[in-house]
Amino acid sequence: MTVELRQAALRMLRLLFVLGAFGGLAAGCRAAETTSAPETTALPLAPLSLAPGAKLRVLATTSIVADVVQAAGGERLEVTALVPAGVDPHAFEPAPQDVRRVAEAQLLVENGLGLEAFLQPLLRNASTQSPVISLAQGIEPLPAGDHAEGEEEHGAWDPHLWLDPRNVIVWTHTLEDSLTALDPSGAADYARLASGYRTELETLDAELQATFAALPSERRVLVTDHEEFAYFARRYGFTVVGTVIPAPSAAAEPSAQDLAALEKAIRSTGVQAVFVSSVVSPALARQVAEDTGVQLVSLYAHSLSEADGPAPTYLEMMRYDARLIAEALTR
Repeated sequence: MTVELRQAALRMLRLLFVLGAFGGLAAGCRAAETTSAPETTALPLAPLSLAPGAKLRVLATTSIVADVVQAAGGERLEVTALVPAGVDPHAFEPAPQDVRRVAEAQLLVENGLGLEAFLQPLLRNASTQSPVISLAQGIEPLPAGDHAEGEEEHGAWDPHLWLDPRNVIVWTHTLEDSLTALDPSGAADYARLASGYRTELETLDAELQATFAALPSERRVLVTDHEEFAYFARRYGFTVVGTVIPAPSAAAEPSAQDLAALEKAIRSTGVQAVFVSSVVSPALARQVAEDTGVQLVSLYAHSLSEADGPAPTYLEMMRYDARLIAEALTR
């Protein structure tokens, strides 16, 4: 099947899911873990009764998801993020007031693939009937690496989809279809905004390709704090030599043997830097960097910065990270 036919088929499936042609599950229900790519069954979305001038209340799980939702929905939406900026979504613990926020939302949007382990208890406590949209639908996920002890709850799939802008382009199609189903009067606005944002994402992808074009293949090697850059590495021709925490969540604990093996790999492959997410404690990564004499570089990988920081939007976050990666690996 050609790329064009596959994309058309995926878009048709998204439309069928949104229209409920495959039948709905109870709110918050998720498919069981399997050893193959997960099948996503979405709730059928019915138009909401919005008062004239009222905005659709959307609760996104992370600041990155919230930014993309806002870009796709514009002024017709009131978007907030459940996980505050600067907080690791893997380790987020909801507060009592978050139950109320979930209950009051008319639409909840998650990344999916096990990133939001906190969401199911919240949905149960809030007794919400509002639909939950998983942005992972329509994307073929990469399998997670070997899990460290205590990481079974994160499932078999790597949830860090947003680190490849092409996956976020798929998000915009899911959002355009879902928002149009809930708010049909805004169909033209959603189509225009989603199309415009897709153009920005395509431009971003081209910029990142150009940023790394001068970087020889032997320098396109990464060591990160945990398993998070697989989608990025696949898209931009990098190899992930190793991770400080050999698991898809920084909440896991590496063994002494894990760290010793990583330091050996760094020394033998000529890695230039260890990259750590801004939401993760840098202590272990700093120790590895000091032991091996390489740089420690902080990136925004799981959360946007505050508005006055260097990565207040998804587009700016990706540009910022790409620049720091390129600079660190060319020294």
